[in-house]
Amino acid sequence: MTVFSRLLPSLASAYGLQSIFALVFVPQQNEKYYDLCGALGFLSTTFVSLYYPSLKAKFIDGIPGPLPAFSSFAPRQLLLSAALGIWTARLGSFLALRAVKAGGDSRFDEIKTQPAKFTGAWLAQATWVSLVGLPVYLCNTLQPAYLHPSLTPRDYASIALFASSFLFEVIADRQKSAWRRAKDRKEHDERFITSGLWSISRHPNYVGEVGIWTGIWALSTTSLQTAAFSRSTVALAALSPLFTWFLTRNISGVPPLERAGDEKFGDDPKWLHYKRTVPIFWPWGSVN
Repeated sequence: MTVFSRLLPSLASAYGLQSIFALVFVPQQNEKYYDLCGALGFLSTTFVSLYYPSLKAKFIDGIPGPLPAFSSFAPRQLLLSAALGIWTARLGSFLALRAVKAGGDSRFDEIKTQPAKFTGAWLAQATWVSLVGLPVYLCNTLQPAYLHPSLTPRDYASIALFASSFLFEVIADRQKSAWRRAKDRKEHDERFITSGLWSISRHPNYVGEVGIWTGIWALSTTSLQTAAFSRSTVALAALSPLFTWFLTRNISGVPPLERAGDEKFGDDPKWLHYKRTVPIFWPWGSVN
């Protein structure tokens, strides 16, 4: 079975669900639930990647029987699916609540009144769900469970990378939220945050995001290097952390935030000092 054939049910699920959401929310010009719908896309696509063979047997081939229990899957499949689920629940709820509280998402102010472009944003989200989740979806297609190698020290190191990166992202987000609450209570008059993890990177939450998906990819590689997959599958799955890095560092993450900071604080000596002394992304990287 080719890699594309393995992925087809998951890809169909990702694009199908976001298309349904587009049919509902584009006519309403409603972007409040965009991030929540993305989270649902990750969860449903992961479910399909695990259960598609059983669903096909039950509902298409007419073979009776219950869906397999979680315990029937390989430990690596369960760990990967759990990691994706934890990340999705945390980030999806965080972003969704922020959008609802703010009454919308400013990213879509210009395009939500243009049906074609707004629809394109929903399909772009399907592409994001498909590419970023690749290591999980691919690993989940390898069934039955005995085809997966046992967990190795490399797997445990990958789990540690995921966990530490997840913690890094959570701490960065909470530090910024606490900073904002303190500012609202007039406990300080700082114009922008420079403390905690924000003192070693101007965008530490995105650093954590890249680390999370690097850990997930690394955890999948032992299974993706078995004879069931082609040699290029590990490289294909690496699109997940690479796309996450490219998107956050060069497209939708760092650049607009840096531009916004320059517009708001460009003449502030503290801002200029912050940009000169704190790396823009990696804590060990350059300031530009």
